Amino acid sequence: MTNLFDLTGKTAVAVGGNGVLGSAMAKGLAEHGAKVAIVGRNLETAEKVVKEIVEAGGEAKAFQADVSSKDSLQHAATEIEQWAGGWDILLNAPGTNSATPFFDLDMDEYDKIMDINLKGIVMTCQIFAKRMIEQDRKGSIINISSVSSTTPLSRVFTYSVSKAGLNSVTQFLAREFAANGIRVNAIIPGFFPAEQNRKILDKERIESIMRHTPMNRFGEAEELQGATVWLASEKASSFVTGAMIRVDGGFGAMTI
Repeated sequence: MTNLFDLTGKTAVAVGGNGVLGSAMAKGLAEHGAKVAIVGRNLETAEKVVKEIVEAGGEAKAFQADVSSKDSLQHAATEIEQWAGGWDILLNAPGTNSATPFFDLDMDEYDKIMDINLKGIVMTCQIFAKRMIEQDRKGSIINISSVSSTTPLSRVFTYSVSKAGLNSVTQFLAREFAANGIRVNAIIPGFFPAEQNRKILDKERIESIMRHTPMNRFGEAEELQGATVWLASEKASSFVTGAMIRVDGGFGAMTI
């Protein structure tokens, strides 16, 4: 069974791998043998994640890129290709949020969230998947969605819209890339306290979340590692594509 999840010899690109959730998932890939490129807008935080991976016995390198800029992503892809030769796994984990009420929302804020959460993922897939196909590399693309993608949550209108779009992108690309041996799936995390959502987690909000989460707690970032490694492994999830994998403590199973 251990061999099913062995990623030795594989290279993973973790876009947003310097974030709270992205870094935990990137570390999980490294722990199972993958060589990991940590890509983030903030190079300093990306290098911190690399240091932690290397100290744990893994192999990683930090790269700077702004997912809202295609030129920036192209540059990062070229640098990673020079470092690793290519990649087999693409983890898309960048994200931003806002608690702005719908009628107070201006289009600059709307565009910023959509640029990072949706447009940025589309561009990342265009650039990194194209190079996988050109090198005839089979592999796995893992997008990070949200519970708000299927049941829109209050206070996070644009975030919910962006993640719903991401689900559609995931399923479209799963169909598009299947002939090339590239699987495309999404993980739907439940509530994992991170910098981008702490501003909307007041006492009332937390109580409401707990009432709708059967396991009655928040998730820990490391609890996303299992699903990530499973989806990354060509042996363990070889017939899985276009899937939305919930890691949400039962949030999606609740009604009333």
